[in-house]
Amino acid sequence: MIIKCDKCTLRKWKASDLENLVKNANNYNVASTLRDAFPYPYTIEDGKEWIEFAGNEEWGHNFAITINDKAVGAIGLIVGKDIERKSSEVGYWLGEDHWGKGIASSALEAIVKYAFDNLELERIFAVPLEHNIASRKVLEKNEFILEGILRNSVFKYGKFHNQALYARIKEQ
Repeated sequence: MIIKCDKCTLRKWKASDLENLVKNANNYNVASTLRDAFPYPYTIEDGKEWIEFAGNEEWGHNFAITINDKAVGAIGLIVGKDIERKSSEVGYWLGEDHWGKGIASSALEAIVKYAFDNLELERIFAVPLEHNIASRKVLEKNEFILEGILRNSVFKYGKFHNQALYARIKEQ
């Protein structure tokens, strides 16, 4: 599966992505805004585990964000279960060297189109940390609407943080 974007390409992870994955993921500034499942420091072993995990479709739709076929980040969907089966959370990260170039926004635009066109979803949502202004701008640029602030909803690196709940509806 390959999804072309105007600034990048989304594709399935492969073993040869390991070096670039670790190079881009092993960064405190990246890890500090993500779930604890995204480790810091990010080791070769973490990268091997991720590539194996990401290849298992049962756990979601996970793509490498690539430029010139080099992995520079990740984007994925976790489709809900049961009564939430028409809804999906989207998550993404990008290596710091690639910030501010419109790559994350391009990747999000492409995966939203893929999700609505191929997965029969009605709603896609994201919950970035409230202070992650760059991620919030990526969502807003892609027509996600702020639905609310989830106060003290996460505990990261010894502190409580708010999350901003954003969503986009298919026929929006």
